[in-house]
Amino acid sequence: VLGSKRIGITSFAIAGAARIPSLDGQWSPEAPYLNTASFGLPPKVAFEALQEALDDWRAGRVTWEPWCESTERARVCFARLNGVAAADVAVGATTSELVGLIAASIPDGATVLAAEGDFASLLFPWTTQAHRDVTITTAPLERLADGIGPSTDVVLVSSVQSASGQAADLDSIAAAAREVGAITVIDATQSCGWFPLEATAFDAVICSGYKWLLAPRGTAYAYLGERLRERTAPIHAGWYAAEDPFGSYYGLPPSLAATARRFDTSPAWFSWVGAAPAIELLESIGVARIQEHNVRLANRFREGLGLEPSNSAIVSAEASNAHERLRSAGIQAATRAGGLRVSFHVYNTEADVDAALDA
Repeated sequence: VLGSKRIGITSFAIAGAARIPSLDGQWSPEAPYLNTASFGLPPKVAFEALQEALDDWRAGRVTWEPWCESTERARVCFARLNGVAAADVAVGATTSELVGLIAASIPDGATVLAAEGDFASLLFPWTTQAHRDVTITTAPLERLADGIGPSTDVVLVSSVQSASGQAADLDSIAAAAREVGAITVIDATQSCGWFPLEATAFDAVICSGYKWLLAPRGTAYAYLGERLRERTAPIHAGWYAAEDPFGSYYGLPPSLAATARRFDTSPAWFSWVGAAPAIELLESIGVARIQEHNVRLANRFREGLGLEPSNSAIVSAEASNAHERLRSAGIQAATRAGGLRVSFHVYNTEADVDAALDA
């Protein structure tokens, strides 16, 4: 994948192939933006869709029902990206909200195993179940699969770690969990959109959309396998969780959807208006192509710092005053767990990498 020139957007192409025309002008950051692991930049199609909806809202030109169509478009696209049926995908606003559904429904006394230092939104919902004697222990990410035993009921892990960018050995974790019948809950927030994942290998794959899926904040997805769908209580159920949402505004009894939609929360309309065109654009590029592009740029940066290559789009490094130096050069990055964190996505180029290394 080549991406060396900035012409409003990455010249994004596989060697020998034409640049993808649909990407022209989709992104135009004013300076190198290396902070997608915090939040992604919207493509033009998403930004314009959102602006149009906001203009219609301000002018009172439309009713709200069509905005819900964006939620369904995004749900279907997320399902395709992860190799699952749309009927098995629930939507919400945050990762912790969707993880909390599962945590609240596991049996009393369950034992949960998580990776050390994983992201709070994956971990905290389980700690709130201590009054039911639910216990959570941790193990180093590299030895998480080894820590899964007959007493393990639930395994939690981010597919890619937020602080370090390290990818989990998901195959080994899934195999070890299957052997003892443990439930697997994967937080794919730092991977979905650039890291191919076969969601059916796990009981749950949950993802916020505002990072690598380039959506406004307030969108999240949860694939729930059959085992979890049967035992999870739809404790947030409202009108949008009904079999016929638009006919379920008032009264009892409830008639919840037979699919994973029973776990939906009422969508934040404008967030989903921006989410649908963004995730559809990523799908049109192809996650495998995005992965190749992102990792190549990340490894170019790692090489410039004298680090070994990796398989991640996120680079964590120890460098004196690195964040301040980048900020002084107008380059957006982050500090996490005491170190510099930079992240590379579709709108980044080799020139961005070189500018960061120079800084």
